[in-house]
Parts: sequence; C-alpha cells; structure tokens
Amino acid sequence: MAGNPNHRYPVAPVQHPPHIIPQNPPPKPSQKFPNYLETPDVSPRARTLCEILAKIPPQEIEAALSSTGIQPTPDLEAEVIKLSYSCPSAAIKFFRWAGLLQKHTVLSWNLMVDLLGKNGMIEPMWDAIRAMKPEGVLSTATFVSVFGSYCTLGRFNDAIMTFDVMEKYGIQPDVVAVNSLLSAICREENQTLKALEFFERIKTKIPPDGDSFAILLEGWEKEGNVAKAKNTFGEMVIRVGWSPQNMSAYDAFLTTLVRGALAGDAIKFLQVMKGKNCLPGLKFFSNALDILIKQNDSVHAIPLWDIMVGSGLIPNLIMYNAMIGLLCNNNDVDNAFRLLDGMVFHGAFPDSLTYNMIFQCLIKNNKVRGVCKFFAEMIKNEWPPTPSNCAAAISMLFRGDDPETAFEIWDYMVKNRVTPIDDTSNALLIGTCNMGRLSELRKFAENMIDRRIKIYESTMEKMKDTFYKQGRSGRDTYDDLSRKLKSS
Repeated sequence: MAGNPNHRYPVAPVQHPPHIIPQNPPPKPSQKFPNYLETPDVSPRARTLCEILAKIPPQEIEAALSSTGIQPTPDLEAEVIKLSYSCPSAAIKFFRWAGLLQKHTVLSWNLMVDLLGKNGMIEPMWDAIRAMKPEGVLSTATFVSVFGSYCTLGRFNDAIMTFDVMEKYGIQPDVVAVNSLLSAICREENQTLKALEFFERIKTKIPPDGDSFAILLEGWEKEGNVAKAKNTFGEMVIRVGWSPQNMSAYDAFLTTLVRGALAGDAIKFLQVMKGKNCLPGLKFFSNALDILIKQNDSVHAIPLWDIMVGSGLIPNLIMYNAMIGLLCNNNDVDNAFRLLDGMVFHGAFPDSLTYNMIFQCLIKNNKVRGVCKFFAEMIKNEWPPTPSNCAAAISMLFRGDDPETAFEIWDYMVKNRVTPIDDTSNALLIGTCNMGRLSELRKFAENMIDRRIKIYESTMEKMKDTFYKQGRSGRDTYDDLSRKLKSS
C-alpha cells in the first residue's frame, strides 16, 4: 500500500478501535528528542533531508525533498524518521513522500507510530496502525510503542484498552505484550498499583513469567511498598518457582525489604535462597550494604556480609572500607579486626583509610594496649596514623597512663616530618603537664620552640600553672621558655 502512488497519508477517516474513547489531543510531552544536529555519525544524505524537514515551510517540503534527487532507501528512511521526532508534521510529509518512491519497511512504519504517539498525535497514530494491518506489517512491537506513548501521557486506561484490542488487529497478545505494558505503566511514578490491577485481570488468561513479577517488584521497590512486594514475591514463588534466571526480581524484592528497615527479613530470605541456589550477585549486596550503612545498621550488616563472603562473592576495597567504617562507628572493634584480617585473602589490601578508621575506633574506646599494638602494626605496614589521629591518640594515652607510647608517636612524627604537627605537640605538652614530669616538659617545649612548632596560648597557660606550682625554680624555667618562645 505504501508504494501505491495514489496513496495519501493518513489512509482513512478517523475510526478509533473498539473501547478506545476519543479525547482531545493532549499537549506534547515535555521531552527532548534527538535531532540531526546533536547526533553523531549522521549520514550526509540524512542530514540533507533532515535540514529540509527542520527549516522548509510545510507546504514546500515535498517539493524540496524531490529537488534533492535523493532516492530514499529503507535504511535512509528509518534514519531520517529517528532524527525527526521533534518535527512530527514534517516527518509525516517525509513519510508520505518516501512511500511514493518505495515500499515502507516494518521498521519505518513502527518508527512513525512511535513518533506520532510520543508527540501526543493519537488519531494519526491509529490511522497509521490501521494502514499497517492490510500491509501485514503489524506486530507486537507496534503495540508496545503505543503502550509507552499512552503511559508517557498518563493515559493508562487507554494503554490497557489498546492491549485488549490487539486481537482485532490480528496480533495475539502474549506474555511479552503483557510484560511490555506492565513495564510501560511501572516506568511512570507511583503507578505500580495500576499495573497490578491489569496483572490480576490478565494472569488467568496469559500465564505470567519471571519477568512479569520482576517488573512489578521493581515497581514496588521504587515506591517502597514492602507489603505489596511481599505479596507479589510470594505469588511469584508459587507460580514460577525458584530460578537463578529470576535474579532481577530477587534483587528488587530484597532491596525493598532492606530499604524498608526489614533487613532481618531479607537475611531470612537470603538463607532460603542460598539453599535454592538463587543467591543474588555482588551488585545487590553492595547496594544493600550501602543502605544499611546509611541507616547505621551494623547488626544486620554483619550477617549480610557473612552470607555474601560465604557464597564466594569477593568484596572490593571500597566495600571493605565502608563496612569497617560502619563497624567502627558502632564501636564493634572485634568484627572490624575480623574483616581486616580477611581482606588479603580476597585480594583487597587495606589502605590508610582502613587502618585509620580502626585506629580511631581504638582511641575512642580508650583501648590503650590496642592503640599501642596497632600503632606498631600501622608503621610496619607503612600506613601511619593521620596527624589528627596522632593528636587524639597522645591525649588518650596520657589519660590511660601510657606516656611512653605517646612519646613514641610524637617522635615518629618528628623523625618522619609528618605535618601538621601542632595539635599533636600541644597534646604532648598538656599530657606531660598533667603527669608532672617537668624535666621532660621543659625538654619537649624547648625542642618545639627550636623547630618553630606553634605552642597554643592555652597550652602555655597550662605549662605556667604547672611550673609555678614548683616554686621559684619552676617560675624561672617557665619564664625562660616564654622568652624563648616570644623571640623565636
């Protein structure tokens, strides 16, 4: 029909398919379509034709196209239509012109249906579909495009009624069509319930498959509807059983549980799934752990981690650091060390962040012996503490009656020229003051003055009180230090 020189588009008076109620054309969807100026690798002939469609007045388009001497080919026609969504009226004229010179392909017809639908031109879209029927070029893909166009326009009932009239156009609806409509509905915000209504009606006629449930579960995940996700998942297990091929459905369901603060339930399901050889992949575990970390939920993160590692999945350094950070934030030093010890066996080597998070946790929990031992390990592995951790460690070690390790940390910083060192140095002076070790206090203060390390006013006041309590000799010592500091 398209090759008939007497054929003019559209092909027939407007006749809506059964059950499709005519509506006033809605405004064009607010979406940006690709055009020939922004798309790379546009062929020269397509660019020429697209420029005519974009720039020539409508009444002159067909003459301008003919004047180019370009003979449309199937590939060229499809390329031009793909790049002309933003000028649908001109695209119709191009399609008519091309149809006079060659027979339209299935692809070109489907592209035109999609172009018209995406631009809210519903009546011309149906005219095109009716023209396709006698040509024998209608397919499920045609109607999938219509589903998407209606759903983008918010006309979900029309999308569903389109599914219902597929048979009248010679296309037998199947599970692919069902899933395509479910997907089109669920892509829109907060419409999974509408998709479920269609699903409940059609499932007795066309048995759903794993993809059907995956689409619904991904919709519930997006909407955070835990109750509906549980119901859908339960029905899925009954209808289609367990299969590793349904992993996207499992991922969506488990993620909904974790995000809905039901990580305990997710872990129970994971244990069942492990027995069914249907554990999800690393992507799920990574996303789930990220959610639990944001929720500061180390209680459920630990068993989730153990299931992941126990199933043979190998976490990377980023995942290890995130998990260790969560454990340290919850003062779970034992599990943090357990993960640290297991890292190298999975090819994830700890870095400065790994060590410093654990070191900071030991400091925060006043683990004096742990800080001493771990500091030595950090130096041995060439991942020293950060300056801020050094300062915090020195203050804690003085409170914990281990000044020798505090002195060791400061000596390390000086010898290795770790900067900034001001906070650490002042912490050392204050700690030495509190212990009343005046000879060492004087030695450290003089060393710091010589190195031009900044001694804070509050530290000087603390030193003054400490020295002045020792009588005249102490006052003389402090005054001498004060003069050296002012002249340095």
